[in-house]
Amino acid sequence: MAVTGLILIGFLLFHAFGNFKLLIPDEGAEFNEYSHLLRRLLYPILPPMFFLWGFRIFMLAATGLHLYSAYKLTGRRWSSAGVSGRYVSQKPSTSKAHSYAARTMIWGGIIIVLFVIMHLLQFTAQVLTFGYPDGTTTLEPYDRTLAGFSEWWVVLVYAIAMLAVCVHVFHGFWSAFATLGANVSAKSQGVLKGLAVLISAALYFGFMIPPVLILFGVIGQ
Repeated sequence: MAVTGLILIGFLLFHAFGNFKLLIPDEGAEFNEYSHLLRRLLYPILPPMFFLWGFRIFMLAATGLHLYSAYKLTGRRWSSAGVSGRYVSQKPSTSKAHSYAARTMIWGGIIIVLFVIMHLLQFTAQVLTFGYPDGTTTLEPYDRTLAGFSEWWVVLVYAIAMLAVCVHVFHGFWSAFATLGANVSAKSQGVLKGLAVLISAALYFGFMIPPVLILFGVIGQ
């Protein structure tokens, strides 16, 4: 669970970095090029979409293993005498923030799964066409992003979901290194907690800046 969690955090950081290409004032040319590049990466060595589908399968496997590990861990704790079933790290912190994050890991995980499904249906499969012009079923990556985040309630859902993601990351990052035995001293615990805060905050603001700027018309004018 620790390894798959860190893989997912790495993906989130990479995804947030890619989203910042929305801020480039070139009417979406760089963002569209970035999106299309992922589809033809390593071409012609590999067929078009080969790398992207391989990466999707890898991330799906990491997500599946992470969910399965969470399910098994929760089941063991619920079945143990005197344990309430709450998600805690192997070396629980006395910090109120860590305690709250630990208690909400399961429900936060459920919110995240539902959000990921919505996110993929909206921005990848284009099944959910929020904000699309009437009669339009497909748009370029930049235009579909502008369309989606032009709806205030989509930005609100996104903000709530990203809060759940970042609370999950805050506890999960620290807990992963606890599982791997990295927080063996007070100093290392302090460093890991600081990194957990930094990464969680960076992810939240990194993912929320583009949608908010789109909503208020700063991007896409």
